[in-house]
Amino acid sequence: MNSAGLGREGGGTGASARLRVKLRLLEPEFREATSHMWRSEGLLPRYRTYLCVMHTIVRASVPLMELALERARLSASSGDPLAAPLAAYLEEHIREEEGHDAWLLEDLRAAGGDPRDALDAMPSPLIASLVGSQYYWIEHHHPVALLGYIAVLEGYAPAPGLTDRIARLTGLTAAALRTVREHAVLDTGHLDALYALLDELAPARDREAAVAVSALHSLDALTRLFVRLGRSAPAPPPRGAGLVPPMGVAP
Repeated sequence: MNSAGLGREGGGTGASARLRVKLRLLEPEFREATSHMWRSEGLLPRYRTYLCVMHTIVRASVPLMELALERARLSASSGDPLAAPLAAYLEEHIREEEGHDAWLLEDLRAAGGDPRDALDAMPSPLIASLVGSQYYWIEHHHPVALLGYIAVLEGYAPAPGLTDRIARLTGLTAAALRTVREHAVLDTGHLDALYALLDELAPARDREAAVAVSALHSLDALTRLFVRLGRSAPAPPPRGAGLVPPMGVAP
């Protein structure tokens, strides 16, 4: 999930520390985009659009990880040293992320929106770039690249105070804010586990570079999604008749 939060700090000199240093280069733009997106003016319709578009991202989380798990298992049989620990991590993380797309639809309904707006409209090209690149790298390079994507969705999760801000400015009840509320708590632990895995894997330079490229691409795409969502929040288009205005998420 992605929102106003920033990547967590951490020390050390391993793969996780090097990834954090790279991501910090893009954080100023991300911070500016999220700050503008969560401004008080027009927040309620913008929040509904955010939920719609977050669903188009989050509903792909488990399928992405299942594909990476399948490829990791195949790589394990050929002696890839990254494959077994990566597969074990993905098996656990799939269980942790199951059902989060349903949370978004429940939030949308409670916020006065129509879940069909999230389910039926064609996702924007930016979302296809954000999510679809991972399918390509998993299939045609190495499944370890997905760790960069996960690092961004977990590391730039909703800030702890965002739920209260949205409730105060929109009048929405807790029933409309579950996803933001839960991910502000869950993603801290998830990110710690991912960074621990990266350091345990100690990937070779080319594999570490794949994780970094995936992460930087993901944060850049996420920033552009937030910028677009922050510009306006028009009503979702008629189902099947166009693109959902893009936003800015997470497994």
